[in-house]
Amino acid sequence: MVTTGVRGLSTDELQVIRDGVDAGRKPRVQFTESAGQIAGQIGQVVALTDPAESDEWVVVRFGRDELPFSPADLQVAPRGAAAKKAAAKPEPDPEPAVPEPEFLIDKPLPEEKKVETVDKPESVVPAPRKAAAKTAKAKAPAGLTVILAYAEGEWTVAASQGTKALAKPYVIKPAEALRMVSLVDVPGVQEAVEQIMASERADAEQQASRLRAELAEIEARLAELGEAG
Repeated sequence: MVTTGVRGLSTDELQVIRDGVDAGRKPRVQFTESAGQIAGQIGQVVALTDPAESDEWVVVRFGRDELPFSPADLQVAPRGAAAKKAAAKPEPDPEPAVPEPEFLIDKPLPEEKKVETVDKPESVVPAPRKAAAKTAKAKAPAGLTVILAYAEGEWTVAASQGTKALAKPYVIKPAEALRMVSLVDVPGVQEAVEQIMASERADAEQQASRLRAELAEIEARLAELGEAG
């Protein structure tokens, strides 16, 4: 652990840091012994809160975290402190890359052929040739395309894989179309579908009102005919 002999930031140093933060800079500070295990490490001041609300009002960025500290936990970072920061916390060795699995097709080797010699004890039998095993990568499947479309008041779904049509366009219910679109997190798509649904709902309500009015007229006509009879 790296320790320091300085005990906290002075009032003048805090004012210089505040001016730097107000100007958009991030003054570097070093943690003192009172900061614990991170003593000697380097951070950047990103904000100064109200000291009346808490003793820890100097917000310091350390690594990926932004945490509040008291002025006693900090001191102005000396020059060349960036190198000490890097040495204090070495980066871990990268893990060896794991190769992705490949689909391979193994071709069996042909049987070895034996060469027999007749009355030639000193003859040399040639070594059998071995065919190298050939491997081939499995062919990747063709891309799958699913199309949800709206035209002339109907929702349709179609599917194809490569150039092969798996499902020709067939009609689905509006609720099913809305459920499919809700699974796709694309800005603007769901809003467009909801607008279409709202327009269809308004048309259906107008048609229902018109039919109810026509039905009322027919019932009134029947009532008149009944009284006349």
